[in-house]
Amino acid sequence: MFGTRKGGLFADNKPTLGQCDPEFIDLFTRFAYDEVIHEPGANHPDLDDATRSMAILATLIGCQGADAFATMLPVALDGGVAPVQVKEIVYQAVAYLGFGRVLPFLNIVNEVLTDRGVTLPLEGQSTTTPETRAEAGERSQIEIFGEGMRGFATSGPEETRHINKWEASAVFVG
Repeated sequence: MFGTRKGGLFADNKPTLGQCDPEFIDLFTRFAYDEVIHEPGANHPDLDDATRSMAILATLIGCQGADAFATMLPVALDGGVAPVQVKEIVYQAVAYLGFGRVLPFLNIVNEVLTDRGVTLPLEGQSTTTPETRAEAGERSQIEIFGEGMRGFATSGPEETRHINKWEASAVFVG
């Protein structure tokens, strides 16, 4: 998929980057869609197009690349990333970046999904309740990082302990 996306990547009824900045688009597409995609060290067998797309979307949220996110989101959806996966990426970013930095990306996702005929809201995906989130989060932390995480949500200095609790109950649960 990534090797075949060069042509219409930036088309949206406006002059494309290829029309306005052909040298840039040539440099970018050769690097991103030829060199990176065909570099053996950058192509772990587990890194399929959908997984690569999810990593790119998360990275674009982290660097506040809203325009690039809006460009890459249709590519990701066309490449097999499900709408619910895109929403989860955006939702998870709130814990790390804050509501204000993530809201523009949620708006982009909603606009693109609506334009594609996806009915919103999507079906809920939560596997916990407010009462079970902290315990489920601790279980996930222990599975990922080991027994040293047991009791982590209630450890540390009192003035920062709430951050450990929020992390366990907001980041490591569904």
